[in-house]
Amino acid sequence: MRAKSFRSWLQYLQKTDRLAVIDKEVSLQFEVAAATKKLDGIKASYFTNVEEYEIPVVSGICSTREQFAEALETDQYAILSKFSEAVSAPVECRHVEKRQAPVKENIILNDINLDLFPIPVHHEKDSGKYITAGLFIVRDPVTRKQNVSIHRLQISGKDKLGVLLLPRHTFHLYKQAEEAGRPLECAIAIGVDPITLLASQASTPFGVDELEIASALREEPLEVVRCETVDIDVPACAEIVLEGKILPKVREPEGPFGEFPKYYGPRGEKEVVQITGITHRNNPIFYTIVPAGYEHLLLGGIPREASLIQTVRQTVPTVKAVHMSPGGTCRYHAIISIKKRNEGEGKNAIIAALANSFDIKHVVVVDEEVDIFNTEEVEWAIATRFQADKDLLVIHGTQGSKLDPSTDDGYGSKMGFDCTVPLNSEPMRYKRIYIPGFDDMNIHDYINRNSNGLKREHLEKGK
Repeated sequence: MRAKSFRSWLQYLQKTDRLAVIDKEVSLQFEVAAATKKLDGIKASYFTNVEEYEIPVVSGICSTREQFAEALETDQYAILSKFSEAVSAPVECRHVEKRQAPVKENIILNDINLDLFPIPVHHEKDSGKYITAGLFIVRDPVTRKQNVSIHRLQISGKDKLGVLLLPRHTFHLYKQAEEAGRPLECAIAIGVDPITLLASQASTPFGVDELEIASALREEPLEVVRCETVDIDVPACAEIVLEGKILPKVREPEGPFGEFPKYYGPRGEKEVVQITGITHRNNPIFYTIVPAGYEHLLLGGIPREASLIQTVRQTVPTVKAVHMSPGGTCRYHAIISIKKRNEGEGKNAIIAALANSFDIKHVVVVDEEVDIFNTEEVEWAIATRFQADKDLLVIHGTQGSKLDPSTDDGYGSKMGFDCTVPLNSEPMRYKRIYIPGFDDMNIHDYINRNSNGLKREHLEKGK
């Protein structure tokens, strides 16, 4: 399995010439983020010479849809179906003994200091160093099921993190613990394979363990091991694990921090994690995600697409594909293709999409022959198949993303574009032009590589 572990995936990227090894000394203050951003969507970055550290830093391990497809050992068109199947049929993880777990090669329970690891500062106005690629794992004490997510984690002290908890499953478990006057145990796994990373972002009902979704995606149980100081199971092959507790009734300043919409999330009084233990592999590799890069956007976008297509299919069964586009930060813009059979289905698909997630702000619905992964094709459909007086759907006074600065703290408007062709249109009215033989032509068969270019008589006529 090419993505069995973080290290096996790096080896695969290196073998396929998609890992840029950077030996030049780099600073954690912006330089790591800047170099990674330059390589975004092209190659992963592997920094071997980080200023003041012997531990290397890696970023950009999956910055294209094709790479996620390769990790899942499928193609980009089958990603959503495979992901949806895994969400609907999780597979239990396999517990291993601590002596068998690479992440237990080094155990630190005293004199904890997060400065051990090369944690970057990403953006100009960020409040400091942030862990951006840690799987944040908590356990429901009643059901014993775990919940996995990714949160921004500010380094607030040598053994303390500030955490932004959005009102989702982890927040729910924390509020239950806080109301009972107790902390919520947690673990943060850094440096896991891209399949487990993707599974952590699944949109699931409360009580589903995302590590079990990772097992289903891998088509074999994910190996996990129990932590040293908390009752949490973590991926056994993780590079680094931070163990700790979210403290009850404690809030400290956190932020600002550059977020996925390419703006800063504001400073506020946020929850605090007290670190109680650290384990890591020999010669650990620190993994960071540069916010708002393709890796960050796709991690959020692909699981949302899997949820979106299921929602739209309940209303429009002939939905063919969905795409949360990078230009819409893989959160705000949804593009949907359908095989239209009844008038009105385009607008029904818009309504279903807006109901799927409060993040979705603009929806474009097109016919099935439009390539929704090609922005030029989508723009063409808007330009030639849309009229605002009859194809536009606007809804005011809706809940949106609080990170969208154009909203009033998340309160705003949403819009849908029905760009499907009317079923009763004349056959030639929307007939796309086509050159016979174009698809099968290999232009290189027509080019004379030994030619010296334009003939002399053509050059003379052109004077």
